[in-house]
Amino acid sequence: MNPHDKQVVLITGCTTGGIGHALALAFAAENCLVVPTARSLRSMADLDGDPSRFFPQELDVVSDESVRRVLSLVLDKFGRIDVVVNNAGVQCVGPLAEIPISSMEHTFNTNVFGTMRLIQAVVPHMASRKKGKIVNVGSVTVLAPGPWAGAYTASKAALHALTDTLRMELGLFGIDVINVVPGAVKSNIGKSALNSYNSMPEWKLYKQFEESIRLRASLSQGPKSTPSEEFAKKTVAAVLKKNPPSWFSYGQYSTLLAILFHLPLFIKDFLLRLIIKC
Repeated sequence: MNPHDKQVVLITGCTTGGIGHALALAFAAENCLVVPTARSLRSMADLDGDPSRFFPQELDVVSDESVRRVLSLVLDKFGRIDVVVNNAGVQCVGPLAEIPISSMEHTFNTNVFGTMRLIQAVVPHMASRKKGKIVNVGSVTVLAPGPWAGAYTASKAALHALTDTLRMELGLFGIDVINVVPGAVKSNIGKSALNSYNSMPEWKLYKQFEESIRLRASLSQGPKSTPSEEFAKKTVAAVLKKNPPSWFSYGQYSTLLAILFHLPLFIKDFLLRLIIKC
């Protein structure tokens, strides 16, 4: 395939072991030119060395300058960006009454404003071409928010709402907006969540729930969690369709959480308390 016929796909949060990394490999397997990004090139070193498939770049979604620099480099090199996948995100585990506000701000700055920062930067280019796809990676937890991950779930709920609005507003310019909603997918998010959790202050009101809160950090990383390669392959197939779905959800617990979403609140609360031990 001629390089000029390949779709150029920019993905954030491509650290090895994560969903973004798996998506980069899956898009490349479909003959796309992939721009995998992360805050450090070393964190995705295995994607370097094959310029016919990958153009790795350091990108920090919370930095305006970083976003502008990478988009400029990609447009100068390829002349276009066909697909943007906003995958970069951070977890935030702990009781809402005691989590430091600074931790919540960091979560929203990365998961919500980081996504919007990249979208606002790339939309003028896509609008000028009257084509493009923007993929926002949300979370199935939005369907049934439970204890101990409220800040993270709220950030993803905000992203879901923004994605719904963007779908209508950007559709006017021929841009497809897709909400990808992972269930429990194998990744390094559990490890990174535990690392950030270890920097949290000692709980006062919730000290007796310490074990349950800590377990929530790695809840999505159980032995039956969906392999990231499987999730990525299914997601890429959906995104690359001529008319992609507005909502694509896949992975362990995705069906369960969809069912919980439709239950009365008192039943939903009862079940979540049993599952997460609150």
